[in-house]
Amino acid sequence: MSGEGLAVSSSIRYAELTTPAPIIELDILERNISAMAQRLHAAGIGHRPHIKSHRSVAIARRQLAAGAIGITTAKLAEAEVFADAGVASILLAYPIIGADKLSRFERLHVRPDLELLTTVDSLAGARGLAAVGMRTGHPVRVLIELDGGLQRGGRQPGSDAVAFALAVQALDGIEVAGLMGYFGTIYGRRGEAELATAARAEARILEEAAQQCRRAGLAVPILSGGTSPAAMMSGQMTGVTEARAGNYVFFDASGIGLGLATEADCALRVIATVVSTPAPGRATIDAGTKTLTSDKAHHRDGFGLVVGRPDVRVVMLNEEHGFLQYDPAGPPLAIGERVELIPNHACVIPNLHPRVAGVREGRLCEWIEIDARGCSY
Repeated sequence: MSGEGLAVSSSIRYAELTTPAPIIELDILERNISAMAQRLHAAGIGHRPHIKSHRSVAIARRQLAAGAIGITTAKLAEAEVFADAGVASILLAYPIIGADKLSRFERLHVRPDLELLTTVDSLAGARGLAAVGMRTGHPVRVLIELDGGLQRGGRQPGSDAVAFALAVQALDGIEVAGLMGYFGTIYGRRGEAELATAARAEARILEEAAQQCRRAGLAVPILSGGTSPAAMMSGQMTGVTEARAGNYVFFDASGIGLGLATEADCALRVIATVVSTPAPGRATIDAGTKTLTSDKAHHRDGFGLVVGRPDVRVVMLNEEHGFLQYDPAGPPLAIGERVELIPNHACVIPNLHPRVAGVREGRLCEWIEIDARGCSY
């Protein structure tokens, strides 16, 4: 095996942490939160950050303190955790389908300390929510979901969305409060000009749908747009009233590939140890898919990037191993050396860990609990 004679590196980064160890650079996190809050405020857009990116009450409280009007969750279990933590306004941006989900939704819906909205794109879903409103005597407020181009869910913009919104509003026990869409096709764009064009298109679709609803007699005061790329282009989001940016708190290799961020903007990282050097220009680290995720990055090859070592590529992951490759004529990696990685998709990482180390200037400052870890139900 190559490197058998190399000594373990004497420079151990974050020696108090057992690797593989996710960390959050708190200064970067707080800078990202502040910058997004200021950007959206300047554009007159409320921020309802999506907490699926971090699932942490401590981070949500930082976002709320910076001016967020509430939060967005994907799943009921997330909403339950954050409501219990005292978050007062939650958009549950996922279809509520099935008796078990409706029962849990009803328990949240009747809480006097919680403003709760959800989304709907089917009459079956709307009727279930309307029944909750009828039983409780308190109408369920919903946003009509529009298909943002991925065909993941939502009504088609135009006559389909208007007819559906009118049918929902005609039900007793439910109130149409606005429109929302997830325009995920923006991740296929790259660079400020392309992202700005996509953000303008998103805003135009939402605004045109709102105008059509208003002409039909529906007041739709909430127009909810989403994604961190669109929110970064908030000056192009005319008419949108709320944004659901989530990933911006961390950024990642995808954000770098999109042209939204640099290494210096990426708050969530993973510390890993070189455990083997099987051949010249090859090294194996103790972080695999169970730590870094197998997600690919937008506009980038590999499975993350090594901070400060642009010459080193993360070429493959197994469950417990990461495979690094570099020019064997260049600086080698030694057994025991620690490397710092920026993952392809930061939103996956917190959910893989019960807590994450919060650090400043190379020192462990606090443990950030992932309160809604595993809450995907």
